[in-house]
Amino acid sequence: MAASPYCPDCSRLIGICVLLGALWEIRAEHILYSVPEELENGSFVGNIAKDLGLEPRELAERGVRIVSRGRTQLFALNPRSGSLVTAGRIDREELCDRSPKCVANLEILLEDKVKIFGVEVEIIDINDNAPNFGAEQREIKVAENENPGTRFPLPEAFDPDIGINSLQGYQLSSNGHFSLDVQSGADGIKYPELVLERALDREEEAVHHLVLTAFDGGDRVHSGTTRIHVTLVDTNDNAPVFTQPEYHVSVRENVPVGSRLLTVKATDLDEGANGEVTYSFRKVRDKISQLFQLNSLTGDITILGDLDYEDSGFYDIDVEAHDGPGLRARSKILVTILDVNDNAPEVTVTSLTSSIQETSSPGTVIALFNVHDSDSGENGLVTCSIPDNLPFTLEKTFGNYHRLLTHRTLDREEVSEYNITVTATDHGTPPLSTETHISLNVADVNDNPPAFPQASYLAYIPENNPRGASVFSVTAHDPDSNENSRVTYSMAGDTLQGAPLSSYVSINSDTGVLYALRSFDYEQVRDLQLLVTASDSGDPPLSSNVSLSIFVLDQNDNTPEILYPALPTDGSTGVELAPRSAEAGYLVTKVVAVDRDSGQNAWLSYRLLKASDPGLFAVGLHTGEVRTARALLDRDALKQSLVVAVQDHGQPPLSATVTLTVAVADSIPDVLTDLGSLKPSADPNDSGLTLYLVVAVAAVSCVFLAFIIVLLALRLRRWHMSRLLQASGSRLASVPTSHFVGVDGVRAFLQTYSHEVSLTADSRGSHVIFPQPNYADTLVSQESCEKSGPLLISQDLLERKGEPSLQQEQSSSGGRQDEAERREERPSAVAAGTVALLAVFVPRGSPRPNSLLNSRGAGQEFGGRKPRQGSGAQCPGLAGPEVAGYRREGIFHCKP
Repeated sequence: MAASPYCPDCSRLIGICVLLGALWEIRAEHILYSVPEELENGSFVGNIAKDLGLEPRELAERGVRIVSRGRTQLFALNPRSGSLVTAGRIDREELCDRSPKCVANLEILLEDKVKIFGVEVEIIDINDNAPNFGAEQREIKVAENENPGTRFPLPEAFDPDIGINSLQGYQLSSNGHFSLDVQSGADGIKYPELVLERALDREEEAVHHLVLTAFDGGDRVHSGTTRIHVTLVDTNDNAPVFTQPEYHVSVRENVPVGSRLLTVKATDLDEGANGEVTYSFRKVRDKISQLFQLNSLTGDITILGDLDYEDSGFYDIDVEAHDGPGLRARSKILVTILDVNDNAPEVTVTSLTSSIQETSSPGTVIALFNVHDSDSGENGLVTCSIPDNLPFTLEKTFGNYHRLLTHRTLDREEVSEYNITVTATDHGTPPLSTETHISLNVADVNDNPPAFPQASYLAYIPENNPRGASVFSVTAHDPDSNENSRVTYSMAGDTLQGAPLSSYVSINSDTGVLYALRSFDYEQVRDLQLLVTASDSGDPPLSSNVSLSIFVLDQNDNTPEILYPALPTDGSTGVELAPRSAEAGYLVTKVVAVDRDSGQNAWLSYRLLKASDPGLFAVGLHTGEVRTARALLDRDALKQSLVVAVQDHGQPPLSATVTLTVAVADSIPDVLTDLGSLKPSADPNDSGLTLYLVVAVAAVSCVFLAFIIVLLALRLRRWHMSRLLQASGSRLASVPTSHFVGVDGVRAFLQTYSHEVSLTADSRGSHVIFPQPNYADTLVSQESCEKSGPLLISQDLLERKGEPSLQQEQSSSGGRQDEAERREERPSAVAAGTVALLAVFVPRGSPRPNSLLNSRGAGQEFGGRKPRQGSGAQCPGLAGPEVAGYRREGIFHCKP
């Protein structure tokens, strides 16, 4: 623990405080002066006595003195003249370097009144420094083949003055080959460059001697010069190039000496001596040369001296790289010194009293002390604190000065003595702290009302809550002690819907917990506004209020209510109408529902739960619109029953259903006629079951009818084939088998896929029957026109259809028996022109049989001739590629 330092007049101040009974109020004022640098010792700065409102002789009597801390005392008080004078030579460049404004701060203490006056003295820069290049001469090597316009960096001059007194420009001595161009960087620094104006000739002049002059802008202009020797070499066309135009590096102030800071790197594309790069500092100052060292060969920069953030937190180092002939490149290194928390706060007690009367009013000053930390940034920020359980407070006054004040009126009878520990802690990592102990008597009175942490509170309770459930808890704190700090809670009286709030909510007077006295319904009560009062037990008691808003949260306790369609009250069934001409998307009706809940619990969605025809209608998910999913067909039932479910999005979700009856009709009279037969169905599946029974009976009947037709066709075919074989047996016996389709090869196909079509010359009717495996490969003659068998048609007969011997009769009233008799009367004429024509038909969607088709899908040749497919006029009954749901695979000719 650091010892508390006392000023020499401390005993006299304590005596004065005892006699007066209280300390005077401390005030702080600012006094501003300005003075040029480089003044002699004892030079006048300002009349401090006049600015303090005192006579010069009163300075010593009233104990006026300088209490500022610092490494060097720059100013002093002249007691005879009452003036503030310089205590020595002031060098602005040494004190503030190149800062735009240089201010020296000090504090003046008026001991008899315990007043602190802040004094700021601005140091005005004068032109006391001339620009300096650092070197008297610089050699630049230039290749003789350099093109005009080439630039060469020249050394910069440095002037520690600022403003107009700093470096303003450069001048170059007159010559016939070079000119001077000054560039200004982003940081405001001027960089001189040597510009080649004319081509060089080493044989004519090997060295050029130039003088570079730098001048400032002071009232009395100062200048500095350096000699530039330009040496020409045969060739070196590549200058070194740094890897970065600027290097940024941060280093802690406690880094050991000898540590490597960073390595700069420059490359030169030339070879040999022209490509060897060396490094050096540019316009190096003494301070930088004492702290940093650059290896000219490797570019390593190491720490040469101890770094101190308190001295300087930033360094700007210029480096250059040059190759053997002298081409140079420059770069900048920006070094940031990171502060380390290596200084603990220092507490200096300026004024102190050890005793205080119990009748002293709150805010009485107990001590005045100054806190200082040499670190900077977070490490230099200091927080002063005292224990929370003490009735005192700290107040920051001027600068780093703090006052220790009584927080309330003190009572000697309750507490006779307090040991106050003032802790000054900085914000560094790890933090450093200093403690100072002060002894004083204190007392407690009831001067603090209970305080709530918040100005208002919000609480939430779900509806349908159980009675007696805890709703919320409020807490108020009273910094007093004993009975003065005991807090009780109450609730202000008010009414809600004609009933007092106390019938809804109660509060525990000791804990501040609120309880629900009834189960809330969100649809009836959505919020309650309460006023809670916290009172202490002091005399007189103090209290404070806080507003509490209790919001009832909605629960999903209401099912959706269907507004439309509403059930009729007379016991009948409501019917929606839909015309049979309705297309897909036709709006039939709309289900409208509401939910008394709110938020997500009231979001409704609609879906079709059950339908007599599931694919006929669709329900909009969010709109409830019932639309047709497809066009209505004649087979659709007149009466359609739909069950629509409406569901909310609560947890768990609740739903309701409605049954719709849709009447399908082309006109209103049809609807009215059929409505009499519509009755409410107890089971929605009855209509669907009836439909399935009707379809089943119809299917069985169709199968039985088809079986009877096939049986009759088979009997007729046998009789017809026997007639056909008798009529054409003699002619077919002389036909080679090669003139027919390969019957053996296609028998399996004909038995499976072919349909037989018979066509006669005297009748335009054709017949298609289902295949029969026993007769599929039989070739019939022209005479079997009315029998069902393979189609055998004479192509010549079709071409000669107009001849009299082949004309068919116009009337068909004679029936099949007359046709048979006519065919029997002229068998020789028909047989004479018979050519077998086989048309093969297969069911739609069946694969083509490869045994009857060639590679191009055309019919095979019969009797050496390619098939000729006649048009509809030439082949009655075969006008199209399909017959009765079957496709034609080809027409084949058999010419005897």
